[in-house]
Amino acid sequence: MRQLVQWGAGNIGRSFIGQVFARSGYAVVFIDIDAKLIDLLNKGGWYDVLVISQKGETRLHISGIRAVHGSEQQRINEAAASADLLSVSVGKPVLPKIAPQMAEAVLYRYQRRPNDPLNIIIAENLHGGAQFLEKLLVPHLPEDFPFTNYVGLVETSIGKMVPIQTGDPLEVASEPYNTLIVDQNGFIGKIPECEFMQPVSPIEAYVERKLFIHNLGHAAASYYGFQAHRDASLLAEVVEDDDVRDATRRAMEQAADILAARHPGVFARDALSEHIEDLLYRFQNRALGDTIYRIGRDLKRKLRYDDRVMGAVIAAEELGLPWDELGKVFIAGLSFKAADPGGNLYPDDEALLKEMSDMALEEKIRFAAGFDEGGIAIDMQQRIVSEIQRISDSMPHFCC
Repeated sequence: MRQLVQWGAGNIGRSFIGQVFARSGYAVVFIDIDAKLIDLLNKGGWYDVLVISQKGETRLHISGIRAVHGSEQQRINEAAASADLLSVSVGKPVLPKIAPQMAEAVLYRYQRRPNDPLNIIIAENLHGGAQFLEKLLVPHLPEDFPFTNYVGLVETSIGKMVPIQTGDPLEVASEPYNTLIVDQNGFIGKIPECEFMQPVSPIEAYVERKLFIHNLGHAAASYYGFQAHRDASLLAEVVEDDDVRDATRRAMEQAADILAARHPGVFARDALSEHIEDLLYRFQNRALGDTIYRIGRDLKRKLRYDDRVMGAVIAAEELGLPWDELGKVFIAGLSFKAADPGGNLYPDDEALLKEMSDMALEEKIRFAAGFDEGGIAIDMQQRIVSEIQRISDSMPHFCC
């Protein structure tokens, strides 16, 4: 039986990666540091995925699995040695911490199966993920280790929406979406079979589609939703508002124009519009319980020059394309103050908003976008700042 080792048994690890490979005939071995979860998974060898949508709920029973604690290096090594495929979904900040263990497991496998390369699926929304992970692993391997011939690093675009989990550790909730987009050029040898996997090329285009359409749309809906419905909590609730949904759609469509221009021949323009309508429908899934607060928070990251909003603005500016709808999203983000159920702002957002409280709009734009940190050309900065100021004057209800 084919075997997948999934490093990280969190939301994406269980509801998405482990689930789709288990349903495609793989034995799945999870690696995680949650001792309670590890014990529960090993006790029964199963967990459930509760699939929730506007049409109701269905339950997927995922069986034939086992788990290894992240501190048990020898068991990790043995799991990797018998694995046909490895996947990792732990978040970018954690990758450097597990890199030495992963490198040891790769070396252990190589010593036993030197003619059987190992492909590693990087199940993270991480730009340049293959290069990033290679730089983490190589220093922990022998100088003569044949890394590029033995280790395939496969980037992905993760589009599945999973709510914050509560309750039974053996039940994880998620939306129905199960398409795993992977870089077909990242594999060494034959691409493994998995009915839910969609190999694509170039993967960079699909990573940008996730960032500039899905992530941008999420941000736009939360920022506009907060402005229009200060007492609302759920993202789905505000996206049902025609004005919020239409404003969000306009921003996403403008981003689609940018994608089509940046990646000619990769995306059909009408297919991008269909993708947008599908996302807007998925955003209205009340059963997910996704909140405006969770989707919109972390402004310091989401308004940066290299993220969903300003990243798309800069791309449009480089191409000479319109980006006024994206500018409106950025302005709305500058005044986003949605609170958690306890009435508290996200701590980093509270600090950012306090720091910007006495700034003029021009200074706020530069500061929130991190232009100086990003080394953005002064002339481009000025064009963007001037245009956002002009846009702001036309939408006074988004005063920041």
